[in-house]
Amino acid sequence: MANPSDPFTLAVDCGGGGIKASVLDGAGTLHAPPVRVPTPYPLPPDRLVQTVAELGAALPPFNRATVGMPGMIRHGVVVATPHYVTRSGPRTTVLPQLVDAWAGCDIRALIEDRLGVPALVLNDAEVHGAGVVSGTGVELVLTLGTGLGSALFDGGRLAPHLELSHAPLRRSTTYDSYIGQPERARLGDALWSRRVRHVVEGLRPVFWWDRLYLGGGNSRHISPQVLDRLGDDVVVVPNQAGIVGGVRAWSLTL
Repeated sequence: MANPSDPFTLAVDCGGGGIKASVLDGAGTLHAPPVRVPTPYPLPPDRLVQTVAELGAALPPFNRATVGMPGMIRHGVVVATPHYVTRSGPRTTVLPQLVDAWAGCDIRALIEDRLGVPALVLNDAEVHGAGVVSGTGVELVLTLGTGLGSALFDGGRLAPHLELSHAPLRRSTTYDSYIGQPERARLGDALWSRRVRHVVEGLRPVFWWDRLYLGGGNSRHISPQVLDRLGDDVVVVPNQAGIVGGVRAWSLTL
């Protein structure tokens, strides 16, 4: 156990394809290289908690934990999570027993009980955003990975989460299916980047942000031509923010 007067945070970034973690000091400095494991499926709550505990055991001591995971999370309780209710990962068969297991699951309480430290559980895009926002004005964070993640901040304070990824874009297409990883793999970076620009320009009159941050593992694949056209109010940020945000999230959400 670390010294409570100098908090060390176990930051865990849970994605559809992998779960990674590290321990950071109060200034956000990593005290160990991030460790990563493939996301295990099927993944009921107890298996996720076990995975988090195993990652934590391989890292330096900590006295609190921040976990970012996909889906709608309210006050540490899972309302819905899209990937972890499937048989073998995103876009595979949804298992009804996993839907039941996750719905209403107090995942924060389970993690606190297992790790023996206070925990903060948020949507993964919210943790990512905590690592990059300036704290001034309205700031929107979009993460590009397996699907589309989002988080909205006003004056550095986290707004209630919206599952923008599942909103219809056209006909039966959602934002997730329009610019998620399968479409990038199918289209190639150039055409996929045009879709990203289409999404950004479509959301601009909805949010009227002061700054938009594009993160997630696929943000680095946006073509230079599209980046030049997105505007000065759009910034690409490193995927490492999903870990670094684990410290700052405590001050932005309390």
